[in-house]
Amino acid sequence: MRKNIYSGKFIVVEGLDGSGQTTEAELLKNYLKERGYKVVLTKEPTLDSEAGRKIRKVLDKEIVMEPNNLQKLFVEDRKEHLEKVIIPALKDDRIVISDRYFFSTFAYGAAEDLDLEWLIKINDHFLLPDLTLILKVSPAICIERIEERDQEKTLFEKKEKLAKVWKTYSVMPEKFENIHIVDGEGTIEGVFEKIKNIIDNKLEL
Repeated sequence: MRKNIYSGKFIVVEGLDGSGQTTEAELLKNYLKERGYKVVLTKEPTLDSEAGRKIRKVLDKEIVMEPNNLQKLFVEDRKEHLEKVIIPALKDDRIVISDRYFFSTFAYGAAEDLDLEWLIKINDHFLLPDLTLILKVSPAICIERIEERDQEKTLFEKKEKLAKVWKTYSVMPEKFENIHIVDGEGTIEGVFEKIKNIIDNKLEL
């Protein structure tokens, strides 16, 4: 993995489906903007690439794809995402917050019984975040939250599958630096207080 050599900072927010990572990423964007920073909030998979749009169809169960080919699509989408969005913003001294990144590939790919080391290898030329926050929420609570949305469940939104996903997320701090696991089972505001403490203490802004 390549370290960030640019003037901006790269932050990633991760978690199981239903963990609240999208909400917390939005709050973090607002918090940093209020402090005067230039912030770009982005998301994976994107809908800006052909690969990203195909991923969306797989996740929505409109088409079926082998797990290894799906993860190769994530890599294609990520490459374009870095080249067109993330790196230009970092060069422009912005803080980039990405709602999901290659840690999702590792966790969700391994849950499909793909080899974790292979998943890491196909992403090993990408940028390593300056800080990654992984929200820890039990699969049961995640499923409850997902069901409250009253929407069709996506490919991975089953309790047993999410438990396998978390197993990989939980070992990420042993494999990569600057990763913090955050208890995400409190209120939205309470969880964000924990995130703010990490941002204020760990990231040199």
